[in-house]
Amino acid sequence: MTEETEQMAPADAPAAPFSAIAVVGLGLIGASLAATLAEKMPGATVFGVDTDAATREAALTHGWVAAASGPDDDAFRAFIQGPCELVVIATPVAAVDDYLARLRDWGFRGVVTDTISTKGHILAAAAEMLPAPERYVPGHPMAGSEQNGIAGARADLFEGANWILCPDETTIPEDFQRLHELVTGISARVVSLRREEHDQAVAIVSHVPHMVASSLMQLANAHADDSRSIMRLAAGGFKDSTRIAAGSPKLWCGIAFDNADALRAGLDEMAGIIGSFSTALAEGDRDTFTRLLAEAADARRALPAAWVPSTEKLLEVRIPMVNRTGVVAEVCTIASSVGCNIQSIDIDHISEGNAVLSLILTDEGDVGQLSIQLINAGFSVSFSPIMPKEYAHVD
Repeated sequence: MTEETEQMAPADAPAAPFSAIAVVGLGLIGASLAATLAEKMPGATVFGVDTDAATREAALTHGWVAAASGPDDDAFRAFIQGPCELVVIATPVAAVDDYLARLRDWGFRGVVTDTISTKGHILAAAAEMLPAPERYVPGHPMAGSEQNGIAGARADLFEGANWILCPDETTIPEDFQRLHELVTGISARVVSLRREEHDQAVAIVSHVPHMVASSLMQLANAHADDSRSIMRLAAGGFKDSTRIAAGSPKLWCGIAFDNADALRAGLDEMAGIIGSFSTALAEGDRDTFTRLLAEAADARRALPAAWVPSTEKLLEVRIPMVNRTGVVAEVCTIASSVGCNIQSIDIDHISEGNAVLSLILTDEGDVGQLSIQLINAGFSVSFSPIMPKEYAHVD
């Protein structure tokens, strides 16, 4: 931690839920995570790992990591076998097995998460290789940039972004609680998904859109003459729609093939939707064409605005956790499915084997549906409004 970084840290910076964190892979996402941790949780010691010496040097120069090394350096092993409490794997899928093997060989039994946009391979590898697979909680920040590598990293990349966490029935509640605190502490918001739903969901909202943006650029480029005049006609809307097409081809090729089945299904469905517009035009069917446009317009307007939850309307939800495993995963996934944002999670251990899960919700989502779904799932639930002054984590 440099003196400059300490001076930038806010006076009311939240306490770090993990005191020592290894960020493996200092590309755009990994370096941005290290940067925001240095700014917002200066109490945490962040150790950076990357195969590229220049990247490691840049992270050190910026003050984003307290130390950095290559994967084969003794310093990495010493950190993992010493103070490390959390490992964040922010590498391409192809590098996952190598790092999981290191954690296995070094006997790491702390919390492991990742930022990888596909989960099929890492789920299987983590279950097979990690000494404590129940302490692996899949993660995926829904943030990015057309700039690649550490050169595009910035501390505010995750500001207001959704960060997917995928707990399951084996997840240790306190591990999820600490990860939730880490993510919300860097101003992102947690969305809980079932692990088996992750790849299909991100194919629709992330991977298919990237291929569509690339297709739009292919279309425009195919019609550009030598003077590139068509490109000069590209207004803000076209540029906004195709911005992500500037991302790394190698990276996105890897993502696409890692999630090939879900991506193909999404692209086939997208082709059908575009075909509906084309068919309506061919048949002169203005009603259908207008309906398609109206459905899309209505859906777009229904998207939530920027995340600015009111601190005047907080709600506490208390749920007994007696004799039931997987409560945190089940409850948080239900909350996310009805759009409720969990500001914080507490686990109140009343006695041995008897605990209460306490969630603080902001004023988002359908609380009525949350109540109905929790009761239908067999939970005993109590709701009570609270004032901001009763909740220490809200300014």
